[in-house]
Amino acid sequence: MRTDSRLSRMLHVLLHMDGREAPMTSEQVAAMLGTNAAVVRRTMAGLREAGYVRSEKGHGGGWRLACDLKKVTLLDILRAVGSERLFAIGFDNETPDCLVERVVNASVAGVMDRAEALLIEGLKGVTLADLADQFRAELGAMTSPAPHD
Repeated sequence: MRTDSRLSRMLHVLLHMDGREAPMTSEQVAAMLGTNAAVVRRTMAGLREAGYVRSEKGHGGGWRLACDLKKVTLLDILRAVGSERLFAIGFDNETPDCLVERVVNASVAGVMDRAEALLIEGLKGVTLADLADQFRAELGAMTSPAPHD
């Protein structure tokens, strides 16, 4: 079963855009993600409609961040890229006649609802700025000289 990687891929792109002076073209983003520019444009359109990026046309154009990273959560990005389902688990029959299947569906649905609520709360609690700060901290740790004894 394929996983939906749009959230992680777009977070990757947005963090690369952070602090860049030049816009990133769809072709540059596509090369970075190993996909094609049409897929990038389609996905970035949702981010543009939500106000998180803007596109500039013409020579030297491309995609730029258009938001305050402190105000945008991972849940915001998930919604902007159009992920409708958080989990791929589902039911063979939504309205079964079989009592056993109804009990199973109700039990699984309850667990899935609780898991989805927990995931949504977790995604709400992390901003793009949090990720950018974490990236900078890890980059700094990699590039700073090791302490001497």
